Amino acid sequence: MLKVRSLTAGYGTLRVLRNVSLHVKAGEIVAIIGGNGSGKSTLLTTIAGVVQPMAGEIEFNGQGIAGLPAARIVETGCCLVPEGRHVFAAMSVRENLVLGAYPLRKKLDAKAMRERLDRVYGHFPRLSERSSQLAGTLSGGEQQMLAIGRALMSGPRLLMLDEPSTGLAPIIVRDIFRIIARLREEGNTILLVEQNARMALGISDRGYVLETGKIILEESSRELLDNRDVQRAYLGKEYRSISE
Repeated sequence: MLKVRSLTAGYGTLRVLRNVSLHVKAGEIVAIIGGNGSGKSTLLTTIAGVVQPMAGEIEFNGQGIAGLPAARIVETGCCLVPEGRHVFAAMSVRENLVLGAYPLRKKLDAKAMRERLDRVYGHFPRLSERSSQLAGTLSGGEQQMLAIGRALMSGPRLLMLDEPSTGLAPIIVRDIFRIIARLREEGNTILLVEQNARMALGISDRGYVLETGKIILEESSRELLDNRDVQRAYLGKEYRSISE
């Protein structure tokens, strides 16, 4: 579904990604793990068209999308939920969700819009309960649900999630990850960037380790969890205490 080949990207003259190659198959959850500053968010924003690539190829469903405007990439079915959620605080939950379907405004009639809203509310019943509430008054976990729901309104073939656990309490993190796993069970394809490597590898099929802008390891998630170097660098005491 997604193929990235020899991608180099950054900001101005600063190269953050260097010759990165990866792929995501339909129906997979693929995790990208790495330390702060390794280039994980830059990778997703470049695929999404927010950052323009300096070199390399990005192919989505057989179509080259490198350099396309971000709105056009959303229309192809590739959608990013950015780190920090970025909901429209002064708008209601429902209004935020409707905006998620804006790229499809010419294709969706009122009935289709209601069906999409009902589908999102089915995933996130709490959003249905707070449909008329201002997004800025939601808890952090509810805002994360809203950000994911807003992306789902565009009907993505590939959902990219950037650090969905940031700033959330552990119990809410578990809820978010259960939702992500359920989305895959329902046929969604997900590319997941996450600082909580243990949680990300626990629900994903495969993973890549990104370090200083380069992919240094690609294995199944189980193999990465069992890899001693990965354990020492990214799983640490939390992983050992759970495995014991």
